[in-house]
Parts: sequence; C-alpha cells; structure tokens
Amino acid sequence: MSANEDQEMELEALRSIYEGDESFRELSPVSFQYRIGENGDPKAFLIEISWTDTYPQTPPIISMNAFFNNTISSAVKQSIVAKLQEAVEVNLGTAMTYTLFEYAKDHREQFMEHHRPAAPAPTSISNIISVETPNAAPSSKKKDKREQLSKAQKRKLADKTDHKGERPRGWNWVDVVKVRDVSVLAFGVPRDCPC
Repeated sequence: MSANEDQEMELEALRSIYEGDESFRELSPVSFQYRIGENGDPKAFLIEISWTDTYPQTPPIISMNAFFNNTISSAVKQSIVAKLQEAVEVNLGTAMTYTLFEYAKDHREQFMEHHRPAAPAPTSISNIISVETPNAAPSSKKKDKREQLSKAQKRKLADKTDHKGERPRGWNWVDVVKVRDVSVLAFGVPRDCPC
C-alpha cells in the first residue's frame, strides 16, 4: 500500500472511532487535535498530530503549541512530546495516531506529574481598599437608571411615585369591595345578601 492509501484508511478509522467525541478535532485531513482530560481540569492538555507526505513510514509531527496549553511549562511540554516520540519509534510504519492519543490518555498522570497549575493571582491591598475623597458625592444606582429612561418613561414613573421616588403608601392594596363583588359573582351568592 502507498502512503496515501494508508492515510485514507487511517482517516476513515479515526473519523468512525472519534465520531461524537468532543475531545477530538480534525483540523484538516492530515492534522488532528485531541484534548487529554476534561475541559475544566488544570492538568488537561491538547496534543496536535500532523501527518507528513510519507506518513506512516516517517514519523508524524507532534505539537503542543496550542493556546489551550499556555498554562503548561515548556519543560513539561517537551517531556510529553519526547515520551510520545518514543512511542512513535515503536509504531513506525503502522497507523499510529489513535495509538498515540490513547497512549497519552493512559499516561496522563505520569506526563503531568511535574506540572504545577498556576495559582490565582494574589489580590493586593490596593485592589481591596477603595479610597474615597470627602468631596465625592455618593452615586445612586437609581439615579443612573433614571437618567437612561426616555421622557415618556420618566413621566410615567413620576406619576406613580412621590418626590422621593417612592410609591405612595397603599399602592398595592386590594379594594375589599371589588374583591367581594367578584367572589359573589363567582360563587353565585346574591349581592344583596348581608353575608
């Protein structure tokens, strides 16, 4: 078989194996990415494998330069690529993309044992304490919101509220007479009944 026929067969196999797998991504017919680990996991990493023209007789290009791997130190990345290159040497001449992805999944803990997730940035005191000047007027969210209203909206709001911007006492009270009339109609009790 020629290299192109081997690549076509492996491409078909990869598509069928990883169909529906969110971790696998086909960048082109000769370039693939696989995320090892869950999306929020700090020890997750992304491997990119690109085939050369003579692959699988020659080794594929293995890269960890994806943006996803920015939190991983270059020493850890080089270590992972070196270990994957060892697996490439063993499998040279055969379809190995699936094998490399599975090898990385199986040895994930070993690959990432020297990786230290980035600690959250320390918050400095200047970020916590806010200094206020005595001349600064207190800002009100209601005032900011009111300034963004249209003229008609402001007029409606002014009609419903008093000069302080508060609704008058009893604005949501229920009129007892109206409620009694509705209940009389609903239950069939005559209006003249002194119930």
